[in-house]
Amino acid sequence: MKLAPLALVLAAATPAAAQTAAPPPPPRLLVVISIDQFSADLFAEYRAQFSGGLKRLQGGAVFPSGYQSHAATETCPGHSTITTGMHPARTGIIANDWIDLKTTRTDKTVYCAEDESVSGSTSSKYTVSDKHLLVPTLGERMKAANPASRVVSVAGKDRAAVMMGGHRVDELWWWEGNAYRSYAGRAVPPVVARVNEVVGTRYAAPTPALPVPAVCTARERAIDVGGGKTVGTHHFARGGNDARLYRASPEFDGATLTLAAGLIRDMKLGQGTAPDIISVGASATDYVGHTYGSEGVEMCTHLLSLDRDLGDFFAVLDQSGIDYAVALTADHGGQDLPERLRENGMPTAERVDPALTAKTIGEGIAARLGLSGQLLWGGSFGDIWVDPRLTAAQRRQVIAEGVKAFAAHRQVEAVFTAEQIMAVPVPTTPPETWTLLQRARAGYNPQRSGAFVVALKPRVTPIADGSKGYVATHGSFWDYDRRVPILFWRKGMTPFEQPLSVETVDIAPTLAGLIGLPVRAGEMDGRCLDLVAGAGTSCPATN
Repeated sequence: MKLAPLALVLAAATPAAAQTAAPPPPPRLLVVISIDQFSADLFAEYRAQFSGGLKRLQGGAVFPSGYQSHAATETCPGHSTITTGMHPARTGIIANDWIDLKTTRTDKTVYCAEDESVSGSTSSKYTVSDKHLLVPTLGERMKAANPASRVVSVAGKDRAAVMMGGHRVDELWWWEGNAYRSYAGRAVPPVVARVNEVVGTRYAAPTPALPVPAVCTARERAIDVGGGKTVGTHHFARGGNDARLYRASPEFDGATLTLAAGLIRDMKLGQGTAPDIISVGASATDYVGHTYGSEGVEMCTHLLSLDRDLGDFFAVLDQSGIDYAVALTADHGGQDLPERLRENGMPTAERVDPALTAKTIGEGIAARLGLSGQLLWGGSFGDIWVDPRLTAAQRRQVIAEGVKAFAAHRQVEAVFTAEQIMAVPVPTTPPETWTLLQRARAGYNPQRSGAFVVALKPRVTPIADGSKGYVATHGSFWDYDRRVPILFWRKGMTPFEQPLSVETVDIAPTLAGLIGLPVRAGEMDGRCLDLVAGAGTSCPATN
């Protein structure tokens, strides 16, 4: 969905940009963008092809080796780091969902952005809530410093909007079903109603195939993932009201950016007496990666479209005259589907053994120990929980047996118990130097995390069968899932590139430094990154 028509409307309704004096005053609007599953590898692969918004951001401060440093490289924990400046160990958002075996409801899975206390709620049919985020966001800190600051968050996913917006928001919207929605009882602003009307019509109508950019044609090759299913030749044609294919299309991010631009215009963000912040979660890249993989014609076509849409979005802001600063990153990286990886020189890439699951391993332990019930809960990797009804002695024995069984599997790299993880501090050294145990520690919260944590070997895709749903994913301990680009841009800044590693937890203190918001030592896990090339600094001494 292109932004040019909206850009023309906004250009007619807002004044031309004013000249910024030097040295510049603090920006009036912070724009924080997360491109879901936009790995550092994808940024490096396509950066020379970008000509729109992502090209513009390369004229700012470029940190191509950013890190979502923790082990659970999923959407919810990743987004929880971006505007809080804290690792998931402190945000409490350890994964997209976790197991609560003490709950009385039948569904023991807790979704990261649900309110499970609502009657009838399940982890798949839930009431969206911010209750599980344990720390404040940058927007909340801005409001605490000056209540006139406005906080807005929009995204393709509810968890992205919630984790970047936080607990005190003026507007928060996410795509659900066939429209952008918010918390129950909130008034629908006119711009949201207009976007829902236009986007809803587009969503309901069939969409023809998109043209393939010339630079993408070499990537068009059918890859067999089993069961007669192939990827690598899809051009985003879809029928009407197809939620799955709509989300995995360039249209999806275009609509979210249109909504963000409309809220900026109608709310006059950046034009008040205090600085404002808007967070934007562009979710389509993640759905494209899951549905088609990251190295085919589909991802190539999508990223070039997103680049153009971001260019249109920034043009809207330019025409408004707002003094704004942008931070762009991702919630995690990702890897391509193993079938194509093997064709492209990665012979160790494979799908996970379908028998490698907590339930299956727990059943074997139960048989050996003469115990009943489901002993282990979880999946093939990450957190594994143990039945709380066991006695202390039984629990110790089941954990020991579970660790041994997982560790013996040829696809498992390491297994760490809760005691091992909590015995090490969250590291403060460069993230590429962290051990697997330290990566686990940065995402471990003892109130929610499992009895032990499993790390699969590199290039093992934790999807056993690609023919029945998603073909590729993320979530591992490894750098292809941890590394993401971090880009900062503001009109007039001197561009530079820093190739050494930084972290996504550095974004919030860096933006706080830009607007002069004090952050006391220890309040955030990240550090302020100096965005001034040469003499001077954008980081106050208190940050």
